Formats: sequence, structure tokens, C-alpha cells
Amino acid sequence: MESSPGGGGSATKSLMDNLLGLLRIKIKKGVNLAVRDVRTSDPYCVVKMGKRQKLKTRVIKKDINPEWNEDLTLSVSDPSLPVKLTVYDHDTFSMDDKMGDAEFDIKSFVEALKMNLHGLPSGTVITRVLPCRTNCLAEESRVIWDDGKVVQDMILRLRNVECGEVELQLQWIDLPGSKIG
Repeated sequence: MESSPGGGGSATKSLMDNLLGLLRIKIKKGVNLAVRDVRTSDPYCVVKMGKRQKLKTRVIKKDINPEWNEDLTLSVSDPSLPVKLTVYDHDTFSMDDKMGDAEFDIKSFVEALKMNLHGLPSGTVITRVLPCRTNCLAEESRVIWDDGKVVQDMILRLRNVECGEVELQLQWIDLPGSKIG
């Protein structure tokens, strides 16, 4: 009997089989984030999807209106899983303080990806997601066809904190043989 080198190749294969594609989340900036140090904060964002994926931005020192402009990429195998974003204040000598969190789903974004949109003029609004009690949107979010790509801009109002919003943009990266697109 032959065994595969490393012994556990099947788990990777099943993950790849279920992979729909990659979600690029551009964390643009924070607006009016909570003060957690004396007069300011040293914020960074952590993005999670499911149990295994956790990515974070760099820390921006002494700024409650930080501009990260950083791309974080998640592998998507189940578009019904929400994406959770948490903002923390980096502390050197103690545990980092939480500065609020938000959650958003990508269902309407993924639905737009499944449509045949080629030939539409750039800037066409495909769908709109309105703020409601079940999402953290601060204002209407539009899924747009932009230069041959589906993009969605969002402004998330942070929960469990006195103030703060995070602006981000979603973009899809197709993989060869993926099940969407």
C-alpha cells in the first residue's frame, strides 16, 4: 500500500474542490473611531470568515481616522458565512482594546457574480443593499459592474462601541475552474 507524502493531502483537496473563488476586501479607512488611549488610538482591523480564516491590517499609530488602504484576501467556499470585522487598539504593554465590530454578508455580492454582466457599461448598479437591523451598513451599499469586475463599496457602522465606521470595498478574484462566473 502506498501512502501520500505528508499523509493529509485529502483535506486540502476537498477545500480546493469547494472553493468558489477569492474575496479581496480592501480596508480603506476608519472614520471617527473610539479613543482608547489618552487622546487617540492605534487602530488595526481583523477580518474573519468561518473558523479558519483570520487576517489583519497593519497598526496605524495615534489616529482615530486611519487610512489603511490595505487588501485582505479570503478564500470563499460558503458564501452564506458572514464576514466579521473587528477593530482593535494596539497596546504595547497590555492586551489590545476592542474598538467595535461589524458583520456583513456577501450573498448579494455572490449573486451578482453569477449573472452574465459582460457588455454592461462600467458603473452599472447591479443591486443595492439597504441598511437594516440585521446588517451593519451605515448607508446604502451598491454592487456595481466596474471595468469588467463586480465591486461593492460598504460603510460599516461599528457595534458594541460608542462611535466609529469602517469603509471597505469588495472585489472578486476568479480562480481557474471555480464554480462562479
